[in-house]
Amino acid sequence: MGNNIKILAIDTSCDETAAAVTEKNRVLSNIIWSQASMHAKWGGVYPSLAKRAHQERIDWVINKALGTSHQSLVTDVDAIAVTVGPGLAIALEVGINYAKELSKKYNKPLITVNHVEGHLLSPLTSSNTKDQRLKTNVFPSLAFVASGSTTQLILVKKIGDYKILATTVDDALGEALDKAARMLGLGYPGGAVLEKMARLAAKRARDGSPNSYPLPIPMMGKEDRLQFSYSGLKTAMYKLVESQKPLNSDEIENLSETFQDRAFQHAEKLIKKILNKYSIRELYFGGGVSANINLRKRIRKICKQNNIKLRLPYSKKLCTDNAVMIGVAAFYKFKRNIFLKPEQTVLVERFPRAKVDEKFPWE
Repeated sequence: MGNNIKILAIDTSCDETAAAVTEKNRVLSNIIWSQASMHAKWGGVYPSLAKRAHQERIDWVINKALGTSHQSLVTDVDAIAVTVGPGLAIALEVGINYAKELSKKYNKPLITVNHVEGHLLSPLTSSNTKDQRLKTNVFPSLAFVASGSTTQLILVKKIGDYKILATTVDDALGEALDKAARMLGLGYPGGAVLEKMARLAAKRARDGSPNSYPLPIPMMGKEDRLQFSYSGLKTAMYKLVESQKPLNSDEIENLSETFQDRAFQHAEKLIKKILNKYSIRELYFGGGVSANINLRKRIRKICKQNNIKLRLPYSKKLCTDNAVMIGVAAFYKFKRNIFLKPEQTVLVERFPRAKVDEKFPWE
């Protein structure tokens, strides 16, 4: 078997039913069935609807992943991996139960993966056999995981050994961007649309449109605290939007850029503070917000100034929820012989408010 370990990975953490087949860090298939359009009218994920949709689609998605990769679950796949959280509990349970059934039926090792670790390691995914991402890791590294449910800065001492340096005390960055978009009537999910509006504002007036509105930079005057906080910015945005209604298209674009700018300045300040404190060699950037072009540019600039290598997922499809990152994270656990017996109870990990300096219970 060697290191050419093939894993069937499953992710049903929220509103996307995902399955993938990976070989080490290489993508053999990546199938995602999104429920976003189903939840749009609710302005967010409707739990019971998400569960039912996962149940209806999971069999098709897994078979499609196996067929696309031309791998047999019986003869080629070495292990089954599944996301156990954080996430929407009743959605996670669909994938967990299915993975346990496959593990028992085909006598395959079962590997449980923390969703945040999946995003953390997503920059190590590769589309080809010549990629050197697995061979050039240098530590310690800093991981910035920013999604709709998680915003954390994590010290990576080595793969599998992590220490949380900063975490959100309220809203996650992606959640804040989505809520701001909703305030502006941009729909759900709105983070990507908010980014598009911000780009239009920047194109129209590059000399200062982010300063068009008096929105605060989060945690100003509290820089000694290693905390993300977006609830104050969100509240200020709500009050400002309500006072300005009705909004024309230019105002929507300017407000989008202003909100995004303030949110990203907050992240920049925390990253710079940590880089001044730790000797970091590489920065991993994963999670749905890592697809944002503006934030990528800001972090790339910080890395260049500090002579740090920036690692990003090779495709923006791997920034949002997917099963490829779960397979890659599972590969490292496979190498360390960390498995779960099919008859063991799998505890669904919800959204723990992890404390700074606390290790995640990922093993």
